[in-house]
Amino acid sequence: MLEDFFSHVQDDLKGKSVPFEFKSDPNRASEETLIISVDNVTQTLECLKNSHGFKFLMDVCGVHYPKRDLNFDVVYHLFNDTENHRLRVKCPNNGTVPSVVSLWNGADWFEREAYDLYGIQFTGHPDLRRILCHDEFKGHPLRKDYPADLGQPMSGLPAEHYFEKDRERIMASHDDDLMWINIGPAHPATHGTLRFMAVIDGAEVIHELEVEIGYLHRCFEKMCETHNYNQIIPYTDRLNYCSAPMNNNCFAQAVEKLLNVQVPPRATMIRMILDELSRIMDHFVCIGTNILDLGGMTSFFYFFHEREQIYTLFEKLCGARLTVSLTRIGGMGFDLPSGWVEETRDVLKSIEKTHAEVHHLVTNNRIFIQRTRGAGAISQNAAISHGFTGPCLRATGYPLDLRKLEPYYFYDQVNFDVPVGTNGDTYDRYLVRMEEVLQSIKIIRWALDNLPEGPLCVPDKGIALPPKSEVYGNIEGLMNHFMLVINGVKTPVGEVYHKSEAANGELGFYIVSDGSGVPYRVKCRPPCFALLGGFKEMTKGGRLADAIAALGSLNVIAGELDR
Repeated sequence: MLEDFFSHVQDDLKGKSVPFEFKSDPNRASEETLIISVDNVTQTLECLKNSHGFKFLMDVCGVHYPKRDLNFDVVYHLFNDTENHRLRVKCPNNGTVPSVVSLWNGADWFEREAYDLYGIQFTGHPDLRRILCHDEFKGHPLRKDYPADLGQPMSGLPAEHYFEKDRERIMASHDDDLMWINIGPAHPATHGTLRFMAVIDGAEVIHELEVEIGYLHRCFEKMCETHNYNQIIPYTDRLNYCSAPMNNNCFAQAVEKLLNVQVPPRATMIRMILDELSRIMDHFVCIGTNILDLGGMTSFFYFFHEREQIYTLFEKLCGARLTVSLTRIGGMGFDLPSGWVEETRDVLKSIEKTHAEVHHLVTNNRIFIQRTRGAGAISQNAAISHGFTGPCLRATGYPLDLRKLEPYYFYDQVNFDVPVGTNGDTYDRYLVRMEEVLQSIKIIRWALDNLPEGPLCVPDKGIALPPKSEVYGNIEGLMNHFMLVINGVKTPVGEVYHKSEAANGELGFYIVSDGSGVPYRVKCRPPCFALLGGFKEMTKGGRLADAIAALGSLNVIAGELDR
């Protein structure tokens, strides 16, 4: 039982003389919070990881409370997948907290982000510097005293500036004849949105590698603090824009969890169908561009044709193709138009045919196998330490899929498989995604066969907009519409973390509400942020060409990565 488990955790911490406060939300599952002091951060988290199975550090973030004496919270989201337990650990502090990089490799980038956006110092961190904002940026943008509309000019630093200290350190520590080479942001494989620099020898073997991100950072989380909940949905489109409905739906579910409301079955099933269509589309983009980076153009065009067909389905549903904003808090913004279900079935047949053709062309292709097998391999333990989830974790043989472990929507009623690899390399990541496409087709067909009738939104006038007929037909409907649009959905005071199995892995939203129609804090846990954080370890000792192959197989989407 969950109560017994956390009772055991409490007893263990008491035995270690660690002062703490334990809170549980009776209205919301999986919202247990452990509040600890700065002096006990390392000891407590080490105990939770090594003695209680919380081996996944899903996120580290900050929250600013300027009126408190300890005016920051550092928030850790932990996951024990063996017992399927989630735990939030909060540490109130005055801006200085011990680093936990020694416990989880993934804490490296998460702590750097909290330092960059809040100015929180993580003592003992090996490389605490900005990660999303440029080096000339003054201040820390997510603090409450930083104006949301304050722009800062950038003079344009020389290309080598960001890596200058790395260059000096690395080159001084090697006696060999090595070369320092810049790749991106203009390199075709980095797509204009990230950059890395590598130290290679004459055989193009990578000795060291450093990554620079932030080229598409627009402070999504700051914008969330100035807009109401429904107004944020179009911003979520711009996270992973290759599978926008997944972002819409996960954010809406987080707010609905905060409101403690249940979405009608028809809206739930439509969200499920859209999620799986998005998964197919996202995987096709990843595989197609990855093969294109390796010199194969045909598969790219095949898969992008199917992507356009899915876009057409989205367009018929809502009028948009890429950034769709389909979801509303409490339900859906649009119902399925006449003929949409039948057309979706036809698109699935086309996807199956194209999938089979690319599989025949690529999977046993000797050149493709030589370029990808063994490239960018990462062990299962290292992947977990970096916070890997999704296809990249499953490629190591670890069968973690939230649709199975923590079912949402109607996933617990569908019979589908979770494909896994064995080697954690680029080839296995390709195989896992290819098989997941077939499983998504199976899920969509089941959902289309079992699509229920009924309303699209909850019947609460404080959450869902009234029908157009009421808005145009009577003063009550008009006033209801006006107040909801202007003031937004009012959420109760509290905090939630909601997650879903997005195309790249666990997509999570941590929301802190102060009771108004605008969130006090929104933190997005983007799956590919953790994936790229492990890129350095994946590529060290491999060849430069293998790094290009591995990068494409991570499916790094800059909108999600930088936010």
